[in-house]
Amino acid sequence: MLLRSELPARVRRFSRAERRVHRATAGLTLLCVATAACLYVPQLAELVGRRHLVVTVHEWSGLLIPAPFLFGLASRAFRRDLGRLNRFGPHDRQWLRAALRRDMSHASRPAGKFNAGQKLYAAWIAGAVLVMLGTGLLMWFTNLAPLVWRTSATFVHDWLALAMGILIAGHIAMALTRPESRRGMRTGTVDRDWAEREHPLWTAELRSAPDRKPDGLQDE
Repeated sequence: MLLRSELPARVRRFSRAERRVHRATAGLTLLCVATAACLYVPQLAELVGRRHLVVTVHEWSGLLIPAPFLFGLASRAFRRDLGRLNRFGPHDRQWLRAALRRDMSHASRPAGKFNAGQKLYAAWIAGAVLVMLGTGLLMWFTNLAPLVWRTSATFVHDWLALAMGILIAGHIAMALTRPESRRGMRTGTVDRDWAEREHPLWTAELRSAPDRKPDGLQDE
C-alpha cells in the first residue's frame, strides 16, 4: 500500500489519449456551435456571409463530433474513465445534496476521480449529442422522413442547441475559475494536494492498489 508521502507531487489524472479526445471533441463542438450561431443570428449571418459554406461546415462538424469518442475507445485509460463516469454511488448523492444546500466544505462533497456534477454533465452531453445527431440527419437528408417528422426534428434541434450552448458556456466559465483542473486536462497531471482536497476517494484508490501501479501513476 502506498502512503500519502509516496504519491508524487503531481499525480497523473488523464492519459495522452484522453486529452486528445477532449481537445478534438471540444474543437468540433465549438466549431459546430459557432457555425450554428452564424446561421441563426442575423447579425452574424450578414457579417460572415457564404451561407452554403457555413451550412456545410456545420453539418460535417456536427457529424464528426462522436468520432474522437469512438477512436478513444481504443485506449484502456479512456474506457476505464468511462466506467467511472457511468457509476453513481452513495458519495455522489451526498455531493449533490451538499451542492443543493450550497455547502462548499470539502468534507461534505466526497468525490472519486469525477464528482457527481461532472458525471451528470457528461451524461447530459452524451444524450444531447445523440439527439442532435439524429435530428440533424433528419434535417440534412429530407427524404428520410415525412414532413411532420422533419418539422419536429427542427424544433427539437434548435431548442436543444440553445440549451447545449448555455451549458457549454457554463462549463467553460467554470473551467476558467479552476486552473488546476485546466492544467490536468492540458498536461495530464494535477497537484497532489489539490487531488487530495477535491477528489479524496480517487487518491485513496491510488494509494490502495497493492498489486499494480495506481491509475494516476501509470504510463500512457
